[in-house]
Amino acid sequence: MKTSAWARFPHSNTTYEYPADALADAWEHLHRGDREPFPDAERIHALDPDCTDPNQVAERLQQAWRDYHAGRLAAAVEAALELGPIAHAVANKASGIYADYLEEEDAARLAIYQAGIQRAEQAIAAFPEDPNAHYFHAFLLGRYSQCISVAKALAQGVGGKIRQSLDRALELEPGHAEAHTALGVYHAEIIDKVGKMVGRMTYGASADKAEEECRRALELTPEAPIAHLEYGNALYLLYGDRRLDESNKAYATAAKLKPADAMQKLDVEYARSYAAGD
Repeated sequence: MKTSAWARFPHSNTTYEYPADALADAWEHLHRGDREPFPDAERIHALDPDCTDPNQVAERLQQAWRDYHAGRLAAAVEAALELGPIAHAVANKASGIYADYLEEEDAARLAIYQAGIQRAEQAIAAFPEDPNAHYFHAFLLGRYSQCISVAKALAQGVGGKIRQSLDRALELEPGHAEAHTALGVYHAEIIDKVGKMVGRMTYGASADKAEEECRRALELTPEAPIAHLEYGNALYLLYGDRRLDESNKAYATAAKLKPADAMQKLDVEYARSYAAGD
């Protein structure tokens, strides 16, 4: 993956630096949404018992996460790719966030999602008990679907793959807020595209389930802008103008939150631009 031409994070990132032990100290807060374990030597050994120097790998992986949180997304991906599948989570989260918010070319965005899907499939094969291997598979398939159109993706059978990966992620980690959000949006997007009856009969989708999953994410991570943004999106997909006030309120809440890292800053600025009508 060529990252040399990637756009830079367009905001000041001094607030999102987590040097030395600051990363470990902030880890639980930073990763409340994805429940990614802190990548210390013990974690590396658990994932790869044959690793000859887990301390070195842990240090390099921690630096990749520091780059991610500070908005150095290209650097995070480059470092992760050097480490291989053990760094799949940071590679896929950084590249996915970059494609979502900073990549302007449709073809490049699609290529990023496709590369991430392939990495996630490799991660599932290598670490089948890692919730984030399954979650990022679903996350990137979802973004791929939005990129080519949800209707086209459903025709390709992508919907079933997304549901399977999200269900597995939540089976392994029931407190995975981002997976709950993604599952809520999954239900909402299917109903938006095929209707309630076909959505229920063909995909098991329901409006009640969409709201339930999004609200569960909000319970788990009320401080996460993305949980509020996607709840607003789900409401609009399900009800359109009938619940526009609630959808707008969710965006307004996201816009007022204090970001803890680059991803949250991008989420907040997106919410603010929506509120401003940009």
